[in-house]
Amino acid sequence: MNVKIIASGAVVLGLVLAGYAYRDPIAGLFKGKDQAQTAKAGAGNGGERKGRKGRRSGGGTVTVSIAPVETRAAPLQLHAIGSVQALATVAIKARVDGQLIESFFAEGDRVKKGQKLFRIDPRPFNVSLRQAQANLDRDHAQFEKTKTELARYAELVGMGYASRQKYEEVKASNAAAGAVLAADQAAVDQAKLQLEYTTIVAPIDGRSGNLLISVGNLVKANDANPLVTLTQLRPVYVSFSVPEQHLRTLRDLMTARQVAVEAQLAGENATVHKGTLSFINNMVDVGTGTIQLKATFPNDDESLTPGAFVNVSLTLKDRPNATVIPSSAVQVGQKGHFVYVATDKNTAELRPITIADTYVNYTVVTAGLKTGEKIVTDGQLNLVPGARIRARGAAGDKSAASAEGEPPKKKKRKKRKEEGNGS
Repeated sequence: MNVKIIASGAVVLGLVLAGYAYRDPIAGLFKGKDQAQTAKAGAGNGGERKGRKGRRSGGGTVTVSIAPVETRAAPLQLHAIGSVQALATVAIKARVDGQLIESFFAEGDRVKKGQKLFRIDPRPFNVSLRQAQANLDRDHAQFEKTKTELARYAELVGMGYASRQKYEEVKASNAAAGAVLAADQAAVDQAKLQLEYTTIVAPIDGRSGNLLISVGNLVKANDANPLVTLTQLRPVYVSFSVPEQHLRTLRDLMTARQVAVEAQLAGENATVHKGTLSFINNMVDVGTGTIQLKATFPNDDESLTPGAFVNVSLTLKDRPNATVIPSSAVQVGQKGHFVYVATDKNTAELRPITIADTYVNYTVVTAGLKTGEKIVTDGQLNLVPGARIRARGAAGDKSAASAEGEPPKKKKRKKRKEEGNGS
């Protein structure tokens, strides 16, 4: 029993002594780990502060694109999307029933006014004309007979050899024969007209569309389906709408002079077509608050096709000496439009401006800038007021790029041969 107690005490004493013996190394181990973590965190915070400092400084000089403020012609214009409309579109239909026996054009041909298009079988109408002409000749002979009798009875009544009643009867017969003769003449004219309708001619100058009925088919007068459709392409209308606040100005301009209108089809190299304003609608669209306008274009090359959409520009006023800047330079802030001006000290100055409108790729400025000043057109997102700038393409651009954060290229050092290495 005593031996067991003594052995247990010895084990406990040995554990206590071992704990004291290894206390400092273990503590040092954990202490070293904590110091390493602290040092690493400190280094990270220092690097972050350093990085933030570098971002605040903007890397030194910012490379930007610069353009001058110019004075040039920039007319005041209205811009809209318009659609091309034909000046006239005619659906060609038959005016008599019959068989279509001949066509004088091909699909898509340009035709002239009065040109033959179709021919319907004329033989039935020739027969009708001869019949009407025969009736006219018969009734004309009857009319001449009653006319002779009327002249004879007029003499007999004057001499007292015929009664007045008989004279009136002959006179009435003559009038009736004249009326029949007039009706026969109308029938002849109608038959001639029907015969004329068998040849269909173009009522306008234009270009033909699809041939909807082929030769050999029977056609009906004023059928729902036309034979072909003609579209007048010279000139054409371009219809578009502008805000109603410009209505009075446009009316005054139309009264004073011709208002120039330009139209351009979609595409980078599309031709600019020039026309004149020819129509202002008599009411404003209450749903959109716009007024419909039409401009007339000569369209000599027929490049404006009815139904196509075009970009329309209408010139309200000429401005030969407008102050303009590239539209890419204009920025929008909480207080309105502004630009960065490149000062003589190669710094960026934030300048509020007042703009009027745009013309092509330029913006017309009415206040805030003077001709000859230089403005930043690219790189504004990297700028703050007072930042140092360098024009792109200027001398020292490569050093500026290095200042903006690009790592400098390391020079390759030649290895020196050690003397006396036995080589």
